[in-house]
Amino acid sequence: MTHTEVLNQIYEKALSLISSENNKISIDEKIKSNIEYIISRSESNKGMVTVLTTLLTHKIVDPTQDIRYHQASLANGFAGRGIDQNYVTPFMKKVSFPAMAESGWLTRSLEQAHPYDLEYPGKITPKEAKTAFLDTIDKIQNKGVSPEDVLLYMFLLLIKQRDSMRVELAKPHSLSISAIISLLQRHFTAKYNCSGASRLPTLAVYSAYQCMMNQVHRYNTKILCPLENHTSSDSQSGRIGDIDINNSDNTAFEGVEIKHEILITKGLVTDAYEKFKIYNTDRYYLLTTANMDNANWNEINSEIQRISQIHGCQVIVNGVYSTLKYYLRLLDNTAEFIDNYVENMKIDETIKFQHKTMWNEVVSNIN
Repeated sequence: MTHTEVLNQIYEKALSLISSENNKISIDEKIKSNIEYIISRSESNKGMVTVLTTLLTHKIVDPTQDIRYHQASLANGFAGRGIDQNYVTPFMKKVSFPAMAESGWLTRSLEQAHPYDLEYPGKITPKEAKTAFLDTIDKIQNKGVSPEDVLLYMFLLLIKQRDSMRVELAKPHSLSISAIISLLQRHFTAKYNCSGASRLPTLAVYSAYQCMMNQVHRYNTKILCPLENHTSSDSQSGRIGDIDINNSDNTAFEGVEIKHEILITKGLVTDAYEKFKIYNTDRYYLLTTANMDNANWNEINSEIQRISQIHGCQVIVNGVYSTLKYYLRLLDNTAEFIDNYVENMKIDETIKFQHKTMWNEVVSNIN
């Protein structure tokens, strides 16, 4: 494998682990402690993070190389700086990890022509960082510690650190309704390397409801319930949908279930009924971002009619985009919707760094 392939593969694996419930890595506790300390200082010790990433990557590419000998001028050494400049630093910048302008080897304490053994004379500060750095390299080179596991753990911590950082999100105003819908569609369907995109349509519809609660007569005296955690089970939380609107006595009034790129079927309508059938629910929406042209509307409408006859609730199956377009037409000012959507992205734990930066990207490309 090339250095670029190693970096990309380990990064993709880290993203997958972040998205899974079981993201534990079997790794020596001392190594974990070393890496955690190094990453905790990644902004002030960017050079060290970059150099260690380069050493680990090269060890994976060439397992026979003694990575302590990081300069070609050293006996049996290799050109670490060149690998960093050509592959590692560009990668770190691309994924928004802490990165040097050119190379970690431009850091004076790391550029000395001495091997990175436990006697390395470079004045790396603080002392704890130097110990963590050299001890990690020693254990990989001399104790058989897997460089793949160490690099994966580094990337996990860097992704978590990056995603927790504040991203200033654009709030474009004075947009037409069609421009807003186009913007949302591009944001929902962009290519992401992490989970959470399916939450975006829910945030958009919820943002519209936040506006309508004060502007649409139907919702006078009604209560818009806070969004539940994306992974919460409706049956466990007592909710009937992804979005719940209650009466003033807190009984269920209206529910909304939102699917992303999933076709609504008769079975999903039946499942929805099971959630609200014990409540005096007035309306229940099943919305999807998928194209419903090929849906079995005969079966869907038959089930909707059955539910109406035995319960009285009006079940509405529709597209997310057409529903949002209608809702936005009801508002006095669509800028309020944009503000709500951005604020909901900021506070929702499901939404990750990629989703936020993609929002800014699609906004910057508005025609």
